[in-house]
Amino acid sequence: MNDVEVRQLRYFVAVAEELHFGRAAERLGMAQPPLSRAIRELERQLGVRLLERTTRQVALTPAGAALLHDARIALDAVQAAVRRARNAGRPEPALRVALKADFDAGLLPRILDEYRREPAALPVEVLLGGRGEQVPALHDGRADVALLPTPFDERGLDREPLLTEPRLVALPAGDPLAARTELCLADLAGHTLPNGEPADRESRDFAPPARQLDLAQIFNLIELGSMVLFAPLSVARRHPRPTIAYRPVRDLAPTTLTVAWPQDSHSPAVAAFVRVCAAVAADASVVTGPAERIAPVDDRESVIPAA
Repeated sequence: MNDVEVRQLRYFVAVAEELHFGRAAERLGMAQPPLSRAIRELERQLGVRLLERTTRQVALTPAGAALLHDARIALDAVQAAVRRARNAGRPEPALRVALKADFDAGLLPRILDEYRREPAALPVEVLLGGRGEQVPALHDGRADVALLPTPFDERGLDREPLLTEPRLVALPAGDPLAARTELCLADLAGHTLPNGEPADRESRDFAPPARQLDLAQIFNLIELGSMVLFAPLSVARRHPRPTIAYRPVRDLAPTTLTVAWPQDSHSPAVAAFVRVCAAVAADASVVTGPAERIAPVDDRESVIPAA
């Protein structure tokens, strides 16, 4: 059997995901006949049928489903290797740090300041993205290290927990629930989170929402009564608004800011960054207990625990 080429895997993944040769060819920017020939040649090389074709539909065989899973992993690994090689070969390589804006527990400025003093330090490129985008960036080579809150899919990654803090619910100041000093998840029935899920049921789904919103957009929608947000205490302290109330939720799990990096990383720059993150977090004020009680106020302004 000849070695399978990356090009063949890319062609197969496109067809397997689209389950339509015409759409797959359009996605790949090529004509349909050579794509069909390439898939037949791949099946010939492997000695198995990957796709069941009829005049009405295309379906994966068990062998095709198995190859799709592994082909995606292989293509991601190739793409990651290319990106990491290009970064390492730049005249001035960089350490690429992925995170969601404002979800650094306020530690990032000090981390960057301390990191610059490390002998193995590289110039830092901060890659801001939406929820759930940091782990894919680590896997596909766009990022070398990430700061992200738990929970997340840890497969293929090493991690170091940094700082644990409670989460508060951010809701409109005019909501009747804002008059209470403490809530439970059941009180939030009928309210929706930014990812569209019910606020009274915590999800462990790692997938990012279909529509990514930045924090300013989320706050605007909270003010309009369209959603609520579970915000780490550090985010609440950074963003006080008279039209938004932050309240403790006693059965809402806390979140832990974590630094994560690929398991196969041997970069001295990454190791130095992780050491600095751990040292800075150890010196920070770590909140480990439940959120402090927040008294309701008559003028409906949000009240945030003092630092």
